[in-house]
Amino acid sequence: MLKSFWFWFLLTFMAIQFIPIDVPAYIKTSKKYEIKAPQEIMNILKNSCYDCHSNQSTYPWYDRIAPASWFVKNHVKNGRKVVNFSLWNNYEVKKQKFFLNKLEKSIVIRMPMPSYLWLHQEATLSSKEKKLLQEWGNNLKEKLK
Repeated sequence: MLKSFWFWFLLTFMAIQFIPIDVPAYIKTSKKYEIKAPQEIMNILKNSCYDCHSNQSTYPWYDRIAPASWFVKNHVKNGRKVVNFSLWNNYEVKKQKFFLNKLEKSIVIRMPMPSYLWLHQEATLSSKEKKLLQEWGNNLKEKLK
């Protein structure tokens, strides 16, 4: 019975490797559309946000192994839908304001996502970084008015 379980488990595991998920790791985008921010903010965004919220995602080694690949690529696809910093300057001001209104709460409650931080401890935002992002977001919101 146990041998049968492992046989079917391994067969299923091998079969699911062939199910494609279409989220490219990197999409060439003009730099003119990328968000512009002070270098300190850009460093934080690139370290903690860009993997899911830009066209410059860098996938880890496990992104090629299902079902982990489905999980990772789904997060990236959904993250890009919410906000894509590679396309920020292509957004209407209304969409930029919408995101900036949610920024403060998102940083405090769920960003970066805990599931992302399991394997990316370096992306954890310090209290100082959270405060900097919130202040930057509020300042940018004021400029957009």
